[in-house]
Amino acid sequence: MKINPLHTWPRMPKAAIELQQKLAARVRLCPVSTDLRIVAGADVAFSPDGSGVIAGVVVWDLATRTVIEQRLARRACRFPYIPGLLSFRELPAVLAAFRKLKTTPQAVLCDAQGLAHPRRVGLACHLGLWLDRPTVGCAKSRLCGTYTEPPVEKGSFSPLLLDGEQVGVVLRTRTGVKPLFVSPGHFCNHASARRLALAATTRYRLPEPTRLAHQLVTRARTAP
Repeated sequence: MKINPLHTWPRMPKAAIELQQKLAARVRLCPVSTDLRIVAGADVAFSPDGSGVIAGVVVWDLATRTVIEQRLARRACRFPYIPGLLSFRELPAVLAAFRKLKTTPQAVLCDAQGLAHPRRVGLACHLGLWLDRPTVGCAKSRLCGTYTEPPVEKGSFSPLLLDGEQVGVVLRTRTGVKPLFVSPGHFCNHASARRLALAATTRYRLPEPTRLAHQLVTRARTAP
């Protein structure tokens, strides 16, 4: 997959925050085509000593519900762990994995935040700007914002609000199971993000592409 350069990678938190503020202005929220079929899931793990980032990408067919392709990439960890700046720590490896793909996905689901971020530019937004295609953040936990618990039935949701603005939805992907925090990344809106997350969910809490990407990087982390 060809990826055009977006920026160089800052090494200091202050410079990273300044870059995030510029990138946030470039994020676009819009509907995603309902004909979309080929999606990718992305996730990362860290080497046991914490010095390396292992990124996994799984390309999945929404219609046949089968894996088309999967790729791994490893990169040295060159940015400190700072909440709100995780994309600067993780994305270089994620992008390396995407560059290995022979199949170009139509949209990407990330085990990460999108718009639901203090500066409105979580990893899913950042990745979408790099890939120039729709992205969705499907996080297992809340980074910021307030919400009311959605009903217990699958498909139920409630808005996630930050400073009076909707930044995502709290979505029940399985009946009676903890919800996910789903937010648009780039070239996606709230309704499309919710629809894509549900369309990619099978019998598990997580969308299948991101669940499989998680398994991929977990195996790679523990491999001899």
